[in-house]
Amino acid sequence: MSQAIEGHILTPQGFVHGRLLHTQGRIEAIEGTPIPTERVLREADAIVLPGFVDCHVHGGDGHDIMQGGDAAAQVARCHARHGTTALLATTMTAPFAEIEAALRALSPHCVRRPSGGARVLGVHLEGPYISPGKLGAQPAFAITLDLEQLQALSRLAPIRVLTLAPEVNDHQSRIAELNRAGFIVQIGHSAGSYDDGVAALEQGARGFTHLFNAMTGLHHREPGMVGAALAHAQHAELIPDLLHLHPGAIRAALRAIPCAYCVTDSTSAAGMPDGEYQLGRYRVFKCLGGVRLADNTLAGSALTMDQALRNLVAIGLALDDAARRVSTYAADYLGMTQIGRLQPGAAADVVVFDRDLRLRRVLIEGEEIEISAASADTARP
Repeated sequence: MSQAIEGHILTPQGFVHGRLLHTQGRIEAIEGTPIPTERVLREADAIVLPGFVDCHVHGGDGHDIMQGGDAAAQVARCHARHGTTALLATTMTAPFAEIEAALRALSPHCVRRPSGGARVLGVHLEGPYISPGKLGAQPAFAITLDLEQLQALSRLAPIRVLTLAPEVNDHQSRIAELNRAGFIVQIGHSAGSYDDGVAALEQGARGFTHLFNAMTGLHHREPGMVGAALAHAQHAELIPDLLHLHPGAIRAALRAIPCAYCVTDSTSAAGMPDGEYQLGRYRVFKCLGGVRLADNTLAGSALTMDQALRNLVAIGLALDDAARRVSTYAADYLGMTQIGRLQPGAAADVVVFDRDLRLRRVLIEGEEIEISAASADTARP
């Protein structure tokens, strides 16, 4: 039997006022009349958007992906309560044995969605194949790419996205090989030049890991990795917590990179009060909305995707554009056309907001998820 959700619904063609019908975890039909985006936040009692897709999640609710055990399920539940319906569990640079243990623990959650949690699409391996000179908050265990080692890891849990510093040793020449092996290569944690970035894109690198952060910056005579992304990329991650990036940097990236999409880079501090938490091997400290190492280096975030949406709207993005930046573009990047959009045949992954962008409902494959009380009380500025 079909169930209905009524309100202003974001379809691939734009907003319609009407109802969405879903049954057995899939969208059956969307019925309605087109409505201009600018009217939605003024009029809507219910704003119906695609469930969020987060390609960069380290933790949440006090749990860290590198801990193994049931941590991934707890992280998936944390982010589901904030509207994320699908995510990539993201690892830290660490000795091989620690990454291996984390992926073993992740494996069953990639096969079956945790009860009450977001779908775990697979792994984003953020390191260890990065630059020792651009570790950011990653531990100092960077190594050169070993494809056999990488494939052994991916047999434990599917690695969908790989962060790589192309200028390190022979990494540049291995990108096409990585693509053929089924890995999406992102440039990140890189001390490489603009030319290194352009060459990596030409070899088949697809995007950039947390653009602007932990990479060579833009200078008018040395454009760096940031310049390569702004000049040539189709996709890149952005962390819109308004700490990692100034609103002007976000808007510059969105103007230059057609399908730039947002990630949280969230740590175990997401969804938790201020205090001390774990990020891989590091102790991190949440204070005033940010997460930092003891030396004040930003170390991931406490961001959730519902707040990311509110932040994008607050800096001036239209609601339909903001919604696609936290859902559709990431799904497209992963080649997954059945998530991140509201259309017949797609998964019934749905988030519902009120006109103040307070989260009211989350459905994953049609299952109603209990939402976070904090999100339900948080309105846009």
